[in-house]
Amino acid sequence: MSEIAKTPPRFIASARARLDLREPAVMGILNVTPDSFSDGGRFVETERAVTHALDMVAQGARIIDVGGESTRPGATPVDADEELARVLPVIEALRARSDVFISIDTVKPQVMQAACAAGADLINDVMALRAPGAVEAAARTGAAVCLMHMQGEPRTMQQAPAYDDVVTDVRAFLDARVAACRAAGVPDERLCIDPGFGFGKTLTHNLTLMRALDVFTSGPLPVLVGVSRKSMFKQLFDADDMPSRINGSLAAAFWAAQHGAGIIRTHDVRETTQVLTLARALADNQAMASSGKG
Repeated sequence: MSEIAKTPPRFIASARARLDLREPAVMGILNVTPDSFSDGGRFVETERAVTHALDMVAQGARIIDVGGESTRPGATPVDADEELARVLPVIEALRARSDVFISIDTVKPQVMQAACAAGADLINDVMALRAPGAVEAAARTGAAVCLMHMQGEPRTMQQAPAYDDVVTDVRAFLDARVAACRAAGVPDERLCIDPGFGFGKTLTHNLTLMRALDVFTSGPLPVLVGVSRKSMFKQLFDADDMPSRINGSLAAAFWAAQHGAGIIRTHDVRETTQVLTLARALADNQAMASSGKG
């Protein structure tokens, strides 16, 4: 494991709670949508969604990421009222039954504010708070914020994405968005960043970013890595089946942990938790050997 990976940023905080990131935290995906690419329609009923969230917590998730609008390529946007109707009952019920760190996956300031008032701790925004009023809304909530890079918008982002240098371009974008948050009064302890694997990126772009993960984890903020079940594995393996996507996701999670990621976003919590346990055990053994205690 690199020297960088030994000392990643150690926590992220909201007004309600602080999440320890000395070891990578698993973020379980909870899509309460009818059209998400992997699990659309499975958890649109509130009690079923909350039960699944609690199952993921039992399996090792320390964050539950609740999303009410699909961001898959070609997804149809929904208005704020519809998104709120999907996510608020789930967040309220989950908060009443668990102290888990809850994330709201949204780009809309109205949804950010209402979700945080209902109990969300983290705003996970694929647009990095670029919507009008989003930075100000996030600052007011006291929530933690994950700023993600996306080229284009979900409906068109995979139509010939191009970069001068994908690592340099993504890093510069995220630096600018962090600066905008700081200027609005959001402190570093409430911020994390996400290179946005699969969002306006080809397979080559995704692999280049993954190889260069240290460029992001060497900075002052925790890094979220989200590649769960993505089409990049369909392309890489030339196999359009779920086991292949899951296998690729788990291998990427191991790589990300080895290179200092603070949060791993996944559909497959139990399996990802096991992979991170292995990564931690290997890192501990390496540390013991290097200190002469092995």
